[in-house]
Amino acid sequence: MKRSVIIVAGGKGLRMGTQMPKQFLSIGGVPVLCRTVNRFLEFDPDIKIFISLPKAYFEVWKKISDGFLSSGDITLVEGGQERFHSVKNALDKVPDDVDFVGVHDGVRPFVSVKVIASAYASAALKGNAVPCIAPPESIRFCEPEGSNYQLDRTKIKLIQTPQVFSLKTLRKAYQSPFNELFTDDASVVEKSGEKINLVDGERQNIKITTFEDLNYAEFLLKK
Repeated sequence: MKRSVIIVAGGKGLRMGTQMPKQFLSIGGVPVLCRTVNRFLEFDPDIKIFISLPKAYFEVWKKISDGFLSSGDITLVEGGQERFHSVKNALDKVPDDVDFVGVHDGVRPFVSVKVIASAYASAALKGNAVPCIAPPESIRFCEPEGSNYQLDRTKIKLIQTPQVFSLKTLRKAYQSPFNELFTDDASVVEKSGEKINLVDGERQNIKITTFEDLNYAEFLLKK
């Protein structure tokens, strides 16, 4: 089985409020994006990796990644205006002989090899696999007019990445026009008529978007 992964790293650091985008910031002295890439190389040294970045940051990536990466088949792809377009651009570069392709957030550096392996294995059996965890807090739904009501949290899942699909399925789904409701690849694939299969994620598979997340990431390294 030939595997590929698209690592989406188009953030510009707006929510973090930093000059350097969050994917290039360091955790324990290693750039976030390098940690993410290395986790997939640890899972499969032969996996084809496509990193979707704004073209203006290609040289930044080459400089900050020097000395931090295991050798691997890594290709840079110019990102698009939205995450949807970044994934679509990368899909055009994935070789036709790849069987399954994952899509992963570049700022989820703590995804475990166990979760990655489970996602690809489940996708091979069911056509796709999307990691998720149960929310630990109570949940309320807020109406536009200001009212709110409790939701049954046992019926709610928090979605993570990598989300893995057959290449054929993902390419077909991304022929759809962009929709603002496409917040991840599962939503794009579901819109095309496919059933989404959920698999267990992990709480430590955090997405780094704020300084609080960055501080928590440093804590995770020391555990």
